[in-house]
Amino acid sequence: MIEQQKVAVITGGAKGIGRSAAKVFIDNGMRACILDVDITEGNKMQEEFGESLLFINADVSKSKDVAAAIEQCMAKFGRIDYLINNAGIQKYANAVTCLEEEWDLIMNVNLKSYFLCAKYCLPHMQAAGGGCVINVASVQSFVASANAVHYLTAKAALLGFTRSVAIDFAPAIRCVAVCPGTVDTPMVRSAWAEAVDPSAIEEASINMHLLKRVAQPEEIGELIYYLCSPKASFITGQAFRIDGGLGVAIDVSVKEGQKKK
Repeated sequence: MIEQQKVAVITGGAKGIGRSAAKVFIDNGMRACILDVDITEGNKMQEEFGESLLFINADVSKSKDVAAAIEQCMAKFGRIDYLINNAGIQKYANAVTCLEEEWDLIMNVNLKSYFLCAKYCLPHMQAAGGGCVINVASVQSFVASANAVHYLTAKAALLGFTRSVAIDFAPAIRCVAVCPGTVDTPMVRSAWAEAVDPSAIEEASINMHLLKRVAQPEEIGELIYYLCSPKASFITGQAFRIDGGLGVAIDVSVKEGQKKK
């Protein structure tokens, strides 16, 4: 058992934002326990980071998997200080075209898993003296795009979940939502690839942001680490948009359209 360093549990940790978060925690002298269904990428991370990281193949939408994973994490590291709820998938549908099975899938991965991981991690975080829960939500917790009824609903709900955890577990535990715009991750590239015109969708995604680019996962990982650090010790219950101005651009376009009417 390794108990000397603080430990972050990171869901969806084998790729994208989760992988970048794990790397920044480890680079700053901490340990990371990543939960993911991608065995290939998870094993690559295990090999890369060695004893500083524990990869556990787990479906975080299932209570049994989460409970077993947290037991393994405690057996290895002896403590949990931070929970980074990051697992997520994206599908496209509206309230009529969305299949019930697809609705349940999105809700289970993008919302229920956050609850389950908090349920099993929070007691250990309290025992360690406190810590921070980061819920990776989305700029779409605030603004909306078409044909994403299940994704938008789950991401909006995470803001309420964040406030609830912040209230119920203060002052020892802080809880913060991080709300990215488009990030260059395998999930986003997979979503682009499913479009009729992938290059047009990618270009539109870039142009929606005032900074005329999408974020790199490392940029989100650095914000997550900062919010967990003592430098952010007076921040809880809040949601931070790291969206390259995407939300502002939408707000401006709406206002301009209103002026023309």
